[in-house]
Amino acid sequence: QKAGVGEMLANAECASIIQVVGAGTGRTFDLEQMRYHKVVLMTDADVDGSHIRCLLITLFARYMRPVIEAGRLYAAVPPLHRIEVVGAAEPIYTYTDKALQQTLKKLEGQGKRVKGQIQRYKGLGEMDPSQLRNTTMHPSTRTLRRVGLGDIDLAEHSLELLMGNDVAPRREFIVSSAGRVDRAAVDT
Repeated sequence: QKAGVGEMLANAECASIIQVVGAGTGRTFDLEQMRYHKVVLMTDADVDGSHIRCLLITLFARYMRPVIEAGRLYAAVPPLHRIEVVGAAEPIYTYTDKALQQTLKKLEGQGKRVKGQIQRYKGLGEMDPSQLRNTTMHPSTRTLRRVGLGDIDLAEHSLELLMGNDVAPRREFIVSSAGRVDRAAVDT
């Protein structure tokens, strides 16, 4: 949001994403030239990953908006926890702290025990290749969220408020909204 087109294109990661998508940027963006039917953003399940995902969505909203408008931008949903249950063939994955607590309560009610430590993933790199494939990449077992803009004017206002140069309105929004946050609904 804060960077101009020149700065954005000078960023190696942004330039690589634009090149891989293969359809240009801004007014010259051509959806028909996209190299792939969909783009899947894959970031860590924690707060840092969520921030990176927001920055990437901002990149697409600002410079490759037709990808979002066509329903072709997705966010992968990697697990946050891995639970091994005594006697179970497969681990259980949970995606939020709330889901972890619910799963543990359910297992306790069923008289099942957790084997060893519950693994909390700090990043995708902590998973072995088969775990990453089965939880986040394989089309039949992964969870994807389609990224949408909904009300374009509201989306523009939100992008400017949360990612723009002007700090005062962002701070005011955060302070005034903090009490309304349902912590159980926030990705962790």
